[in-house]
Amino acid sequence: MSKSKQKIVPHLWYEKGAKEAAEFYASIFPDSEITNVTTIKDTPSGDSEIVSFELWGQKFMAISAGPYFKINPSISFIVNFDPSRENDAREKIDEVWNKLSEGGTALMPLDKYPFSERFGWIQDKYGLSWQLMLTNPEGEERPAIVPSLLFVGEKCGMTEEAIHFYLSVFKNAKQGLLTRYPQGMAPDKEGTIMFSDFMLEDLWFSAMDSAHEHQFNFNEAISFMVYCDTQEEIDHYWERLSAVPEAEQCGWLKDKFGISWQVVPSEMNEMMSNATPDQRARLTNAFLKMKKFDLEKLRQAYKG
Repeated sequence: MSKSKQKIVPHLWYEKGAKEAAEFYASIFPDSEITNVTTIKDTPSGDSEIVSFELWGQKFMAISAGPYFKINPSISFIVNFDPSRENDAREKIDEVWNKLSEGGTALMPLDKYPFSERFGWIQDKYGLSWQLMLTNPEGEERPAIVPSLLFVGEKCGMTEEAIHFYLSVFKNAKQGLLTRYPQGMAPDKEGTIMFSDFMLEDLWFSAMDSAHEHQFNFNEAISFMVYCDTQEEIDHYWERLSAVPEAEQCGWLKDKFGISWQVVPSEMNEMMSNATPDQRARLTNAFLKMKKFDLEKLRQAYKG
C-alpha cells in the first residue's frame, strides 16, 4: 500500500451504504483495503459513518449521511488498465467490468472505440460511474484511477477555463493533454474540450465538455478533500475556491463551476480516529458550528 501523503482525496456521499460500497470496491480492485471506519454521532444527519479506503493504492473517503445528495455521472472515475503494468490487463478489465455490472447500468458498452482497444463506461449499483480503459502501453504511463469531470448543460464549454483556474489555485500543478472537438461533431462545438488531463498536488484529473443532453450536473455527492497543514493554507484554498456563500458549511465549499471541495486540516483524521468518545463529541460539536475550519479552535476542542 502507498503510504505517501495524498493531499487531495475524492469523497463519496451515500445515504447509508458507505461501508458496504467501499468494501465492494476494495474487493474488485487490486492493492485495495478499508483503512479506517469511524462513526460521528449527533450530526444533522444523525450518526454518520466515515470510511477511509484505498483503491489501487489511491486514497478515497466515503460517508453515510442521509439522502441529501445522489451520486451521478458528472464526476466519474477512469480506471486505466495498462498492459505494460498488468500482465493480464485485458482479462482484468473484463473481470472488473463484470463485477461492476452486477446491478449496474452500462452508459457506454465495453467495446473497441477509436481512442481505446477496449473501453466501457458503467454506473454501478451504488450509482457511482467508472470508465474502464485498456491503455496503450506505448503511451505515457497513466495513473490507475483518475477522477473525471464532465462539464454539461450551462457548464459545457467551461472545461478550459476550469483547468486554468485550478492550475492557478494549486501550487504543485501541471497541464497534461488537451484535445479539442473538431468540426462536424455536433452538438459539440468545434474547439471545446473533447479530452484533457491535468495534475493537482500529484493527483491526476481528467475533464471534458459535452453538449449532449444530460439529466445531471455537479453536486455535493462527490467532492474533493484538500488536506492542509496550516491555517494559512486553509485560508488560501478557502478564499480562492469558495464561490457560493450559502454552500459554505463544516469545511465544505462550492467553486464557481459547481464542484464541491472540503478544505480540512491534515490532523483532523488523526484526531478523529484517535479520539476518545468525549474528544470526538467535542470535536464534532466544534466543527459543526464552523464554515471555514479554524485549526486552533479544533485543537482546543480536542484537548478540552
